[in-house]
Amino acid sequence: MTALPSAPVDKVIVTYKTKAAEAGSNTAAKSDTAEKAAKTGEQLSFERRLAGGGALVDLGDGATKQDVTEVMDAFRADPSVASVEPDIRAYAMAAAPNDTDYAKQWDLFEATGGMNVPSAWDKTTGSGVTVAVIDTGYAAHSDLATNVVAGYDFISTSADARDGNGRDADPKDEGDWNATDGECGTGSRASNSSWHGTHAAGTIGAVANNAKGIAGVAYNAKIQPVRVLGKCGGSSSDIADAITWASGGSVPGVPANANPAKVINLSLGGASATCPSVYQTAINGAVNRGTTVVVAAGNSNADASGSTPANCANVITVAATSREGNRSYYSNYGTAVDVSAPGGETRGTAENGIYSTLNSGTTTQSAENYKPYQGTSMAAPHIAGLAALLKSAKSTLTPAQIESAIKNNARPLPGTCTGGCGTGIADTARTVKAVTADTPTDPAAGTTFRNTADTTIKDKQVVSSAITVTGLTGNAPAALKVGVDIKHTWRGDLAIDLVAPDGTVRRLKAPSSSDGADNVITTYTVDASAKPANGTWKLQVRDVASGETGYIDSWSLTF
Repeated sequence: MTALPSAPVDKVIVTYKTKAAEAGSNTAAKSDTAEKAAKTGEQLSFERRLAGGGALVDLGDGATKQDVTEVMDAFRADPSVASVEPDIRAYAMAAAPNDTDYAKQWDLFEATGGMNVPSAWDKTTGSGVTVAVIDTGYAAHSDLATNVVAGYDFISTSADARDGNGRDADPKDEGDWNATDGECGTGSRASNSSWHGTHAAGTIGAVANNAKGIAGVAYNAKIQPVRVLGKCGGSSSDIADAITWASGGSVPGVPANANPAKVINLSLGGASATCPSVYQTAINGAVNRGTTVVVAAGNSNADASGSTPANCANVITVAATSREGNRSYYSNYGTAVDVSAPGGETRGTAENGIYSTLNSGTTTQSAENYKPYQGTSMAAPHIAGLAALLKSAKSTLTPAQIESAIKNNARPLPGTCTGGCGTGIADTARTVKAVTADTPTDPAAGTTFRNTADTTIKDKQVVSSAITVTGLTGNAPAALKVGVDIKHTWRGDLAIDLVAPDGTVRRLKAPSSSDGADNVITTYTVDASAKPANGTWKLQVRDVASGETGYIDSWSLTF
C-alpha cells in the first residue's frame, strides 16, 4: 500500500487496467467515480485525464486522512483498477539562505513587488558565469570578495580617476565625491562618495549562505569590477572601451581580458536624444561576442528615449518598480523600456529601498557596510543577475534569447505604470523554468521543445507563452507538431494561434459559442516549412468572453 504523505491530500490518481472501459473513456471513468462516491459517501468527482492515462479524482473539500484511505481502498477493491495513489505535492528544494540580512531583501522574495528569485535557486545560482559591473569600481567587501575576479580601471584622465594615473589594472573605487556645488558643471551639487558599483555588485553576486549580510540574485556568479565612473562621472569613450574589453574584445593599449563576461551591467546614463555611435558600436560588438548587455532606464521620470545608453539597440533596458509593484516615481518609462525590476522607493521608508553591499566612507574607503538605495541603477542589477542565472542554466542561450525569455515570462505590474514599463516585472523562477524546460526529448520522435510554465488566461485579453528554439538547421517541417495543454472551464471561448519567429500568425483553433467542454488538450499539425526553425515561437491565446477561468498548463513544438 502506498503510504499517505503528511501533507493534506485532496485528489487521487486512478489507473485502470488496459482493457477496462474506464481506461479510455472519460464517460466511463466519470460513472465509476460516481459509483465510488455513492459507496464511500464522499463527494468525489472526475477532474481530468492525465497524459499518462490515469484519471485524476477530486475528493472535495475537507477530506480527512481516513476519508482518503477509504476512497483508495474502494478503488483498489475494483478488479478494473491497476493502481491508485495520492496526488501528493512537491516543493522547491532551495531553502532560504542563512544570510543575516536576507529578510530585508523584499526585492527577491515578496509576492507583490519582488522578483520571485528563491524558487529558481534549486535549478541555477549563476555558477560559471562572469558579470561585468561597469561602474565606479570596487570597494572591498567581505560579502563579495570570494566572487570578485580581476577587472580594470578605464578612467583615462588622472584627475577624474583620483589614483594618480590613467588606465590601469586596479579597479579600486577611489570615491566619486564632489567637494563643492558647481564642481561638475552648472547645477551640480556637493556630495559624498556613492560606492555605487559595489552596491550594484552586491545585488548581482553577494555571497549566499555565509551567515552574514545579503544574498545576490546569482550568488555563485563571478563579479568583474570595471571602473569608468570617478570624479564628475565618466566619458562615453572610456565606457565604450570598457564594454568592448569586458566582453572579450580588443582595446588598444589594454591587456586582453582573461575572464570575459557573458553579462554586462550598466547602471549609468546620460542625456542624449539618440544612442551615440560609440556606444552602439561597442554594444553591438559585445552582443556579437555573446554578451548580454543590461542598462538602467534612468531616474528622471521621463521617457527613456532621451537617456543613453538606455535608448541604444541590443540592450535590455530596465525600469524600476516599488515594493508595492508600481513604477517608482523617479523611473524613466516608455517604449525603450524592455522590462521592469525592483528599484525601490526610500523616501520616508528606507526599508523599501534595495538593500546591498556598500562602504561607510564619505570620500575615500572606510569600513564595509550595507545600505538601502533606490534607482533604476538598483533595478538593472536584478536583471543582470537573472541573465546570469539563465546563462548558467543553459549555456547555449544567445543574448537575444535571454532578452526574449526575460520579457516573455514577466508578470504584469500589480500596481500602476504611467508611460510604459516594458512587459512587466521580471519573474525569475518562471523565466528559469521556461528556459530549462525548452530541452529536446525523445529524439526518435523528432526534436521536441517544451514550455511548462503556467500562463494565466484572462477574460477578453490576449496572453502568450514562448518557446525559444535553438540548435536546429534549416526551416521548420511541413508537419510541425504543436502540442497544447490548456486548462479552461469553457474552451469555446478560446482563440488559439501559433506565432512564428518572424511574427507570422497561424490560427490553430477558432472560438465557438457552442463548445462548452473543458480544456484544450490536443496536438495540431502546422505546415511551417517556410519558416526558419530557430527563434522564439509563441502560443497566443485570446479569451473572447467573460466569466470563465483557465491557464496555459504547457505546450510543445516537435520538429
